[in-house]
Amino acid sequence: MSPENQSHVSKFLLLGLPIRPEQQGVFFALLLGMYLTTVLGNLLIILLIRLEPHLHTPMYFFLSHLALTDVSFSSVTIPKMLMNMQTQCQSITYAGCLSQVYFFIFFGCLDSFLLTVMAYDRYVAVCHPLHYTTIMRDELCIILVAGCWFFSCAQALLHTLLVDQLSFCAGTVIPHFFCDLAVVLKSSCSDTSLNELLILTEGGLIFTLPFGGILGSYIRMAVIILQVPSFKRIQKAFSNYTSHLSVVSLFYSTAIGVDLCPPAAPAGGKDRVFSMMYTEVTPMLNPFTYSLRNRDMKGAVGKVLSLASLSGLRIQHCHEL
Repeated sequence: MSPENQSHVSKFLLLGLPIRPEQQGVFFALLLGMYLTTVLGNLLIILLIRLEPHLHTPMYFFLSHLALTDVSFSSVTIPKMLMNMQTQCQSITYAGCLSQVYFFIFFGCLDSFLLTVMAYDRYVAVCHPLHYTTIMRDELCIILVAGCWFFSCAQALLHTLLVDQLSFCAGTVIPHFFCDLAVVLKSSCSDTSLNELLILTEGGLIFTLPFGGILGSYIRMAVIILQVPSFKRIQKAFSNYTSHLSVVSLFYSTAIGVDLCPPAAPAGGKDRVFSMMYTEVTPMLNPFTYSLRNRDMKGAVGKVLSLASLSGLRIQHCHEL
């Protein structure tokens, strides 16, 4: 099949998940439930942080942006996949594919950067507690978040523009449930050596530097905490940071799983399974991790529920009168 310029390729074919036809209905309901849980759980975190004054701290400011990023990250791929499963139409337009490439990289990088900023916030709280309020000023928090958004946008734009310069064969099949950058490059008819070199070098730095910063911050925090003579204080200190550490572990373990899987290996579909963990399971579990392991969040949930029930009783009492 002769290669055509990308401007003449109107659509691609997505293979989707390796699911048997008779199991489509069950998996559609399961994935839809997981996606709705992700959206509602993360939006609840954002709402609680906005409503509760005692949650207006740097840590929860960063957490609200992380929750928004998780909702957006899942929304890049899951709705299109669910629509394809429901309509039995696996095609995606060229513009839609490029959009998925851009926003997947954008929100994936933003997730990583925000986790790094949150680790820095915890590092300052543990290692420099007396100077925490002066260091983590509102201006610095805004600058850090703005920097995360800017560099994520630049990273995504760079890779997307390079993909837009490639040529694709007519009727290109992408062995995935979304347009993952590595799989799209494998499906191209052009020379992708520059794209792959950029992923290996610049993309590697984007992955390793935040992870190294998070790891270094927690090692330093562990050293400081273990110097505290009281066992109860050590236990309390570690319990305060297990939520963020759990989210970091889940995010990077699934990301490493995706990177270790060979791209465009449709036979076993392991790359698509790891990608599903990365794009849907991790964002879905983050709200539970922060709400179940965080006393402030559980207190905020209880307070909001109490206010809601009290308002309901007042309305009912007014109707009775």
